[in-house]
Amino acid sequence: MPATPALRRTLAVIAALPLLTLAACGYGSDSKDTGTAKVAAGAKKIDGLDSVKIGYFGNLTHGTALVGVNKGFFQKELGATKASYATFNAGPSEIEALNSKSIDIGWIGPSPSINGYVKSGGKSLKIIGGSASGGVKLVVNPDKIKSLKDVKGKKIATPQLGNTQDVAFLNWIAEQGWKVDAQSGKGDVTVVRTDNKITPDAYKAGSIDGAWVPEPTASKLVAEGGKVLLDESSLWPDKKFVITNIIVRQDFLKEHPKAVEAVLKASVEANKWINANPDAAKAAANKQLEADSGKALKPAVLDPAWKSIQFTNDPLAATLNTEAEHAVKAGLLKKPDLNGIYDLTILNKVLKADGESTVDAAGLGTS
Repeated sequence: MPATPALRRTLAVIAALPLLTLAACGYGSDSKDTGTAKVAAGAKKIDGLDSVKIGYFGNLTHGTALVGVNKGFFQKELGATKASYATFNAGPSEIEALNSKSIDIGWIGPSPSINGYVKSGGKSLKIIGGSASGGVKLVVNPDKIKSLKDVKGKKIATPQLGNTQDVAFLNWIAEQGWKVDAQSGKGDVTVVRTDNKITPDAYKAGSIDGAWVPEPTASKLVAEGGKVLLDESSLWPDKKFVITNIIVRQDFLKEHPKAVEAVLKASVEANKWINANPDAAKAAANKQLEADSGKALKPAVLDPAWKSIQFTNDPLAATLNTEAEHAVKAGLLKKPDLNGIYDLTILNKVLKADGESTVDAAGLGTS
């Protein structure tokens, strides 16, 4: 499959940077302002702020944010401080928005979190909480691929060179003893970097034999006749690995800790509600997807996709460190210094007050 213009641009950017720009698992790079929520009468502002600007993706793996927006959890905790929202299609654009102060807090994948932190010399962001685990699958054409060993010699799509799923697939390939040039994607397996929004069409056209992708793209492929050959969660201890973090601008964290606490309270409440009301939560997330994008997911895609995602307050810090090691091993990332990337102080305060177990930063927290 010839390189798309988007892929050629990505490769050009990578060649110009000393550190690989790791993208998230989103759909493109534009942001969309979703407006502000209504404020309850008689509520008070937090930290004197008129608004807190929150970013997230239109992905089911960002279900905490989707539900938090749709059910009003964020606005409830922020009082008269308006919760303003913006949706993003990819990690780099959200990191750019964070750095330019267009947003204050965001839901985002591990790879852009790592890259944003390292490229700023540890000064731009902090990971302040977890949100989701899982929701990534290897889906293949069952007529061409019957078993894992049949993946050799086939064309398999990942969302973008160096993104979270691309790194995971390259690492899996290496563990099979197969060789692939990470940059070109050529070798014992052909890795085809394809935007998630066109991956189902590429699959239908026969341009790819399968894909290692996040939800809901994986379930969209299954709806087109694909078969789940491997769930990435099966490769991780306890079947858990970080797919979505919560990040914040460091200056915002320092200047407005009460606002950060309010957002984290809302996130914890949203996750509690999601896990207690899975069907209602699934419907709420889909309703917010429709509000943001104009299109809801069909049940055949929504149901299996939602089922494969675990919503958790734990950032699963050890798995983020492992993902960084995989990127280094693949030659896509220089060995990063991730010391201090986490600040879980406020989250643990919220969890303790709620009677929940605290979480740790696997040695990568702020001292």
